[in-house]
Amino acid sequence: MITTVLAFVLTLGVLIVIHEYGHYRVAVACGVKVLRFSVGFGRVILRRQATPDSTEFVLCALPLGGYVKMLDEREGAVRPADLGRSFNRKPLWQRTAIVAAGPIANLLLAVLLYAAAHWIGIDEPKAVMGSPVAASLAERAGLRAGDWARAWSADGTEWQDLRSMTDLRWEVTQAAMRGERLHLMVSDRAGHAQRRVVLALDSFGSAEVDAKLMQRIGLGAAFSEPVLGEVKAGGAGALAGLRAGDRVRSIDGVEIADASQVRDLIRASASGTPRAMQWRVEREGQVLQIAVTPSVVSEGALQVGRIGAYPGQPPEMVMVRYGPIDGLTAAVAQTWKMSALTVKMLGKMLIGQASLKNLSGPLTIADYAGQSVRLGIAYYLGFLAVVSVSLGVLNLLPLPVLDGGHLMYYLFEGVTGRPVSALWLDRLQRGGVAIMLMMMSVALYNDVARLLGLQ
Repeated sequence: MITTVLAFVLTLGVLIVIHEYGHYRVAVACGVKVLRFSVGFGRVILRRQATPDSTEFVLCALPLGGYVKMLDEREGAVRPADLGRSFNRKPLWQRTAIVAAGPIANLLLAVLLYAAAHWIGIDEPKAVMGSPVAASLAERAGLRAGDWARAWSADGTEWQDLRSMTDLRWEVTQAAMRGERLHLMVSDRAGHAQRRVVLALDSFGSAEVDAKLMQRIGLGAAFSEPVLGEVKAGGAGALAGLRAGDRVRSIDGVEIADASQVRDLIRASASGTPRAMQWRVEREGQVLQIAVTPSVVSEGALQVGRIGAYPGQPPEMVMVRYGPIDGLTAAVAQTWKMSALTVKMLGKMLIGQASLKNLSGPLTIADYAGQSVRLGIAYYLGFLAVVSVSLGVLNLLPLPVLDGGHLMYYLFEGVTGRPVSALWLDRLQRGGVAIMLMMMSVALYNDVARLLGLQ
């Protein structure tokens, strides 16, 4: 819990400081007087100001944002000597640059963070697939447990290598967003018996692109040997006689190819009348028949089976690392792709072609921050980059309360030669606040629903 809170605070702190520093640095370069640089809102906790006439740097109690307050005649009286340093007196191009600098700073930060993660290297699951969900698109395409996805293609002629399971899921998501088929070159786990399969993702609507997309396609966790890990004393598995190291060969006559099958069958055992499952396991060269009656527990609104043992061994991992130039090039490409995906997703949510369940709020961010920190520095840097891209893109949306809204004002001014009237500014601000409150409410609802297992 402490790790999650600290990771969340660090994530917000870094992203807010970089965003506001972008505004601050360009404002100073354009000769604008910056009155206050604030991280957070509300009561001031820390304050620093070198001289009475210099910028005041403050840290406030509520760290969910920040702002840079600049000298502006629209917000108060300005001394004649300072008129030339007032924001509203600056040329249109300078005001535009100052406002755009915040989101751009977040996108540049994302490039650096992705590059650092690439240079450090990340252990990722090898793109060897577990058992596809029965009757799913993946199973109909011919994918089987143990298939190693080696490369992908949009048209079946030009192929690109897949480094890991992360790469595979990214390309599947992209193809689903585009409504296009995805060609995969797969082999067995040893790299033999190579063949092609086609995922008919053109049958999926973009409204189905959400956190459960892989589950609907039928792509589950990476391949894991169906060998039992720790068996807890007093659990259903221990009481039945299961031991750590047992290799599961079949359950109720169903041949077991990988650990995900075992987990799915155990979970599904809670539906209907509780009964003993007939397990066939291999132990020290002997095959044993064991009757296992899973216990039934609540998981959110669902009833699922549990045996008090973890089926599966850690998946095979590969180190994904780039050189100095390749890492930076890949970081730029990744930032661009993530930005484009974010814009597409927001646009599709706006017109009802994508689920609003994709919106996440502070609880989800905090949860993912804590998880990524526990996995290692490279994972955390990658997570920070994703959030930085999201923040940069979000702030460029043409909503009046965001940087993108101000850029729209300046576009209007550039086209018409006159600024937006005070009356319309007030109306647009009120509308922008209402939209932001609705988005925040939906995001918070999604956070709570995920924590309760309702999504």
